[in-house]
Amino acid sequence: MVAVVIPSYKVKDHILKVIAGIGPEVERIYVVDDHCPELSGEYVKANCTDARVKVLFHTINQGVGGATITGYKQALADKARIVVKLDGDGQMDASLIPKLIEPLRTNQADYVKGNRFYDLDFLRQMPFLRKLGNSGVSFMNKAASGYWNIMDPSNGFTAIHRLALESLPLDRIDKRFFFESDMLFRLNTIRAMVSEMPMRAVYGDEKSNLKVHRVAFQFPFKYLSRMFKRIFYNYYLRDFNIGSLELILAFVFIVFGVIFGTYKWSESIITSHPATAGTVILAGLPIILGFQSLFAFLHFDVANLPQRPLSSMGEW
Repeated sequence: MVAVVIPSYKVKDHILKVIAGIGPEVERIYVVDDHCPELSGEYVKANCTDARVKVLFHTINQGVGGATITGYKQALADKARIVVKLDGDGQMDASLIPKLIEPLRTNQADYVKGNRFYDLDFLRQMPFLRKLGNSGVSFMNKAASGYWNIMDPSNGFTAIHRLALESLPLDRIDKRFFFESDMLFRLNTIRAMVSEMPMRAVYGDEKSNLKVHRVAFQFPFKYLSRMFKRIFYNYYLRDFNIGSLELILAFVFIVFGVIFGTYKWSESIITSHPATAGTVILAGLPIILGFQSLFAFLHFDVANLPQRPLSSMGEW
């Protein structure tokens, strides 16, 4: 069974059109009213005749991630095999759902997400500042999640296989606008295989609830936190490999070179005696070796992508 989850918050003007655009390949549609001030959930119940639709309600606003997680849990309870997340503001083309879920049907991926950056022609409708912001966020997400092959992490048009969804700690995933990025981090910790689907974004009269100043302040710290957690989980807690050793050597060499070099530089200033060539080499060489080890680790990390979908290990 294929199910669709639609977080609903201030999308009353678009939600019915979004539901109407969902094709027959979908058997269940969960509209999650995230304590919407427009009462969009009640609006759907009163005006939507699609028998596939079930409206879920939050008594407290939890954010787009919290609403999606509520839909995920209901889909799991209803035995859905594939769960699509589709925003209710009309920016995503629901007719692309068959293409989005195809890699999951054929056990080629565990999670598929839209990518608005795949083709330059797709970017013409996207505002310049949004392009710039998404590019920066994408790079931070690559380092944090370990999916160096994935772009456009904030894209909320996604599909996930049941086996991957069951393996995720849903209650620990960020419930606000960091949800999509946190999903990628969590998917990497279970070694899920992620792929992308090129798509166009549709920009109309919808209004985003995202506050740019909050994102600019909060996201970098969250990405940094996830990056350290991922490296610890994948390279020291669950495994120890050549990448683990390269990172340790990078840290030791760079720290030694910086501390030794700083000490000798300070000593030369105090004593008015310039450092010898040997001292400079002794300080500089470990730093060079350290950065070489760091680049070697990054090369290993880029190549260290999950190679086998979790769904290929289970029964379809």
